Amino acid sequence: MTRAVLVGIGGRMGEEILRLAPEMQVQVVAGTGTGRRVPESAARLGIPVETDLGRALDRGADVVIDFSSPEGCAVAARICAERGVPLVSGTTGLDEAGFALLRETAQRVPVLHAPNMSVGIQLLLRLVEETARALGEGFDVEILEAHHRHKKDAPSGTALRLAETVAAALGRDLREDGRFGREGLVGPRPAREIGVLALRGGDVVGEHTVYFFGEGERLELTHRASSRSAFARGALRAARWIVGRPPGLYGMRDVLG
Repeated sequence: MTRAVLVGIGGRMGEEILRLAPEMQVQVVAGTGTGRRVPESAARLGIPVETDLGRALDRGADVVIDFSSPEGCAVAARICAERGVPLVSGTTGLDEAGFALLRETAQRVPVLHAPNMSVGIQLLLRLVEETARALGEGFDVEILEAHHRHKKDAPSGTALRLAETVAAALGRDLREDGRFGREGLVGPRPAREIGVLALRGGDVVGEHTVYFFGEGERLELTHRASSRSAFARGALRAARWIVGRPPGLYGMRDVLG
């Protein structure tokens, strides 16, 4: 059994990881959360919840799994580097400083960061890359994502990864060609623009569609998640895979081979 500490144990993903961990051969030995609130599932399983990750790691762990916040991810990265423990993070909303910290941490311990750990999304990323290259400059690309009303960051990390994939395939710079929402008299759509739009409402777990609009035709590639189990299984699979790896920054493509 791989022994893990779960950062963000009281969140939606934390609850799902706790539920699926035993069948994925992962033992959650401790978790961290704010205010020492012990989620019902953790209390039922006798899993201690600490406010300090260092104390949680004192219980013995092979890996840290993080589904918290950008601030929580930063703390986890620093402590994992200090303690020599691998880190698997699915936290979204990171800024450039957050990504820079993960890259720095990866020089000392293995780090895997992915905004979406489902197998289906990994295939979608590959299909989007191949489609963008095949269609080239003759098609306009737009990305639409939908999530539940409680999601704090927009656009989603997965939508950003999809946009980055399109930009790389077409030789574009997302910082220059990305358009995140539209309002007012925006004028004709630039040919190199990559649009990214976000919807929020209800209990939508996660939906992502990449549109390729051409003259007289369009192609749509869509992934819909009906539950968080796909993300949790991917995270647990990644946690088992990363133990024993050399320092470096990894992604779900590495886990899936």
